[in-house]
Amino acid sequence: MEAMVRKSWTDGRLDEFGKRIDERFDRVDERFEAVDRRFEAVDRRFEAVDRRFEQVDERFDQMDKRFDGIEERLIAMQQEATDRTLSQNRMMVFAVLALSSAYIAGFAALVTQV
Repeated sequence: MEAMVRKSWTDGRLDEFGKRIDERFDRVDERFEAVDRRFEAVDRRFEAVDRRFEQVDERFDQMDKRFDGIEERLIAMQQEATDRTLSQNRMMVFAVLALSSAYIAGFAALVTQV
């Protein structure tokens, strides 16, 4: 079975061919419009995501400020504890010196009594 192929192109056939091509390109245009609508929807979603990320960034900035305040308080508490420890150490050194002086004075008094 051989397909019948027309060897000559007539104006009618060319017009018919042009109409079919136009119809097919119209369908292609419709599909591209659908794709464009999808891309626009995706763009809108990305804009919403961008806004949400901006909100998250703002919240992180607030958290950074809070952590900075907490860090300052911890540093102050650590400094206070260090100051207390140094004060206690000085007090113990003075107590040891005072007791040592008292013992030496007591032994000196005993030695001079004999």
